[in-house]
This record gives sequence, C-alpha cells and structure tokens, in this order.
Amino acid sequence: MNAVSPFDRVLKSRDVLTLAFGAMIGWSWVLMTGYWVSTAGTLGTAAAFLVGGVAIALIGLTYAELASAMPKAGGEHVYTLRALGPTASFICTWALLMAYVAVCLFESVALPTALEFLVPAIRFHELWKVQEASVDLGFVLVGVGGAIVMTWINLRGIRTAARVQSIVTLAILISGVLLISGAISFGSADNMVPLMTNGSTGLLAVLIMVPAMLVGFDVIPQSAEEIDLPPRRIGVLLVVSVLLAVAWYVAISLSVAAGLDATALADSEMATADAASALWGTSWAGSLLVVGGIGGILTSWNAFIIGGSRVMFALGESGMLPRVFARIHPRYHTPHVSVLCIGVLSCLSPLFGRTILVWLIDAGSFAVVVAYIFVPLSFLALRRREPDMPRPFRLPAGRFIGALAALLGCALLTLYLPWSPAALIWPQEWLLVLGWSLLGGVFYLYFRLSAARADQNSAA
Repeated sequence: MNAVSPFDRVLKSRDVLTLAFGAMIGWSWVLMTGYWVSTAGTLGTAAAFLVGGVAIALIGLTYAELASAMPKAGGEHVYTLRALGPTASFICTWALLMAYVAVCLFESVALPTALEFLVPAIRFHELWKVQEASVDLGFVLVGVGGAIVMTWINLRGIRTAARVQSIVTLAILISGVLLISGAISFGSADNMVPLMTNGSTGLLAVLIMVPAMLVGFDVIPQSAEEIDLPPRRIGVLLVVSVLLAVAWYVAISLSVAAGLDATALADSEMATADAASALWGTSWAGSLLVVGGIGGILTSWNAFIIGGSRVMFALGESGMLPRVFARIHPRYHTPHVSVLCIGVLSCLSPLFGRTILVWLIDAGSFAVVVAYIFVPLSFLALRRREPDMPRPFRLPAGRFIGALAALLGCALLTLYLPWSPAALIWPQEWLLVLGWSLLGGVFYLYFRLSAARADQNSAA
C-alpha cells in the first residue's frame, strides 16, 4: 500500500461491489434488451452473454492478481507500464480511456431518452436532426444538466460518490427483481420462441456488445488507492462483480423474452419496461423499470467518471498527458481537472441525439477489448520476469489462464474488424475509433519528444 497516496482510502466491500456492479449495469439492460432478443433470440442472447462473460471473467482473473499486487490508481496503466513499457502502456490506457469516456457520453444521451418515457413533455423545440433522429432543446438541457450534476458529485470526493452509488444501486435491484419475479410468476415459455434468430450473425451482433456491457469491473483497480481493504479481497470482489453482472443480464433477457411475444417485442421501443407492464398487467410496473434504468444510468455514469478521471490522473502523473490532469483537489482529494474534462465532454454528446447511442456502445466495446488484451499479456510478462512479486490474490494455473484470456481477447477483437458480419459501422463508428487514435498519437508523440528533451538536458 502507498502510505503517501493523495487519495482518501475509504471504500469498503459494499462500496467496491456497488461501484463495479453499478458500472456494469447501466441503462442498456432497459434500452437494449429488446434489440438483443429480437436480433439473436432468447437462447442466442443468453449464449452471447455467457460466452462473452466467460471471456471477460478469465480476463478479470488476471486483473484480480494484478490489482492485489499493485493497488495503485490507474490500474491497467500501472500494470502495463511495469510489464510492457511505455508504448504498450499508452496504447492500452488510451484505449481504456476511450471506453470510459464513451460510457459517460452514452449516459448523457441515455438520461433524456429514459426520462422521455416517463415525461414525454421534455421533448420540445426541435433544434436539428441527426440521421432522422430529432434533437430537441429539452433533450439537450436534460442531458447537459445530468452531466453537470454528476460532475459535481465526483468533484465532492469519493465518499459522496460512493454514497450515491450504494443508494441508487438498491433502486436498480428492486426494479430488476420486479421484472424477474413477474416473469417467473406470469411469463410464458411460448413467448421465448424462436430460441435463435438470424443464426450466428445474430449471436455475433449481440456478442460484440457484451464487452461494453461488462466494462466496469476494472473501475476497481482504477480506484485501488481509495479502497480500505486487504489486497486479496480486492481481487475476490473484482471477480464476484463480473459474475453478478453476467447473471443479471441473462436473467433480464430471459424475463423480457418470457413477457413479450415476437409481435409485441418488434413493436416495443423499450421492451424491458413493456415486458414488466405486460407481466404485471399495469403500466406502473413499466414506469418502475424505467426508474431503475435511470438509476443504472447514474451508477454507471458515476463509476466511469471515477474510473476515467483516475486513468487520466495516472497518464498525467507519468507525463503521458499534460500534468495538469494529475492535480489533486486540496480539500476533496479528487483529480478535479480530469473530472471536469470528462464532465465537459459529457455535455456535448446530447447534441447528437439518440442516434449516437449504438455508435458509442460499439466503438467503446472495441476500445475496451484492445485494453483487455494488454492486461493478460502484462500478467504473463510479470509472472515470467518477476515470479517473486508479492501476489496476495495468486491465480492457480496462472500461465494457462493468462494465455487463454489473451487469446479470447484477440478472438473478441476480430469480431469488430471489417470481415466480420458484426463489424464496426463505417463511417460513424470507425471515425470515432480513428479520431481517438489520432488524438492519442498526438499526445504520445509529444510525450516521447518531451522525454527525449529531458534526457538530453540531464545528460548535458
């Protein structure tokens, strides 16, 4: 442990679990479940989450060992820098930062989308259209207002953010239990047919989204310097959080499939809420589901501001971003400049309307898989080069699991490439990835030139 950490070490087991689980259970379980079941079928959706969940869980096991051995803010940046050097570390961390920022941008669009279901009047004064999707003044004001509130919460410190996370996660669980219990009591197995839709293409279309749905367990290593627990328990909680999230997505998908037949599913714009209303025979059940979904928006948003700002802090501290991003607020002990930067970016995405939602999911998934490949590689490198490193959570059969995790990460990555039936959409999603990569290249070039000048000055 770092005795001179600038952060407050206050997070306990419950805080850690709600932070990671709330990060993984965002708004998508309400908004996207209908799309998943329609695209892949009931069994296809469950299979996609189980296959993707196994891959992410294996990667998570390598995280667990590394997080317990190096409980430092920045997580992946710390591991890859020690194991693979600065170039690989920057690629990994920059990709991860894209995934985190993409989630924050997603949530600032998802919030007005969710509130519109409850209060249609927020739609007023159309500003413009983005690919036929209307962008209204009310929609933008709600998204920007949410970004300002979430930024303020995270500027106030990790205690405030953790307290908000715990309360809102409880609301999510209540709404999810309502849907699942309704499916068990009143659902129909006939509604779950067809079990598979569109064959392997449908399954792959859902599978490429799974990494984005499960990104969030890695917020635990990002905030490791703020966790007041034995290092081994950090690793255990990380793995548990992944298993809980996979179980949640599978249970929600099966419940929606049991609640709506194929026709109702095709006509629904928000299948999870409509399934709850149909199962319980009252519209209030659907409204409660949407309230839980709004809670998911807030917990995910909150967690990824925490994670993203700590990644930016680590990059700034190592000189790979301007050092202003490593500044810590003297009173609240938060990387306030990094938090503000993510908050400003979150204010921009509502200007693009609902159209940007799928783009952000897919592009963010691609980015996080890139990062997830580097972590098992770092795990393997450190097992070989530093076998005596203290590892409070030591993974059995580590080399085999590490190699398998790296291979599964590479297999997931191929799903996004142009020859795959589930490839990223050109030009929108690829331009997001290429634009972010270009920006990273500029920062990295500046970092390398600055490092070279520093070496020359020290030599002189």
